[in-house]
Amino acid sequence: MSLLRKLNTKLADTTGYQVRRVPAPGAAGNLGAVPRPRGPRPARPAEAARRPVDPVLDRLLERPVFILTSVRSGSTLLRLMLGAHSQLHASHELHLTGLEVYFKPGSPTERSFRALGLGHEDLEGLLWDRALHRELVRSGKPFIVEKTPGNAFQWRRIAETWPDARYLFLRRHPAAVARSWHEAVPDRSLDEAAERVVKYMEAMEEAHAELGGHVLRYEDLTADPAAQLRRICACLGLDFEPGMLDYGSGLENTVLGGGFGDWNDKIRSGRVQPDRPAPETVPEVLEPICRTWGYL
Repeated sequence: MSLLRKLNTKLADTTGYQVRRVPAPGAAGNLGAVPRPRGPRPARPAEAARRPVDPVLDRLLERPVFILTSVRSGSTLLRLMLGAHSQLHASHELHLTGLEVYFKPGSPTERSFRALGLGHEDLEGLLWDRALHRELVRSGKPFIVEKTPGNAFQWRRIAETWPDARYLFLRRHPAAVARSWHEAVPDRSLDEAAERVVKYMEAMEEAHAELGGHVLRYEDLTADPAAQLRRICACLGLDFEPGMLDYGSGLENTVLGGGFGDWNDKIRSGRVQPDRPAPETVPEVLEPICRTWGYL
């Protein structure tokens, strides 16, 4: 990001203004006029998250399932397994909460929707729900699963948007997560990776304390996938389907470019051994969460 863009981002967030170069007088198509500023929108007024104004009319989804986890924790593997169930549609990461709604300040649009009792948060809830429902209808299945790791930081918004949502908390050894992320992004040091992944894990703990839900470990999922999937299905009120263990042969595997079928064979044969970092290699910032999760 350029220095000017960083400056404009800060200015837009705090003042609503930006710095722009004035075009040369008489430039083609401009006639000396200053172009309309573009770039980051001014910060919108803060609103507290709240439940649907009219739950019956405002929500199409029923009992969506959210996997709350950190990056590099095996959520893609879990998604593919769940998506192989006849009742669950598990799409790729949708980064849903990045969809935002804005009003032009003081505009007739803002006044009109606020007269209906709908603010930014309410309209975003409608948008998110409709987008997920569209994806679900296309799948022909009754329930959707969403696993974007960033949802760990948005759990309050998710819980307010879908009061009937269900939650799966996927844990992995925090030191293994940090090392995996460091290896995936080498210009990020191991300590930097550890400091960032612990924030996901702390958010997961907050969410679980308030929302409840089913907790599972990546290490247990790879060691005995059938047992873990049976527990998940029981939590979701579904029957276990053996086809969940054959997730690597389906359409989603083709879309992702293959490779999961061989991994599936390795898991089922016990040839996958997740990292179990030695206690002395655990970064200090991760020690508390490692103890909380039983890894130390």
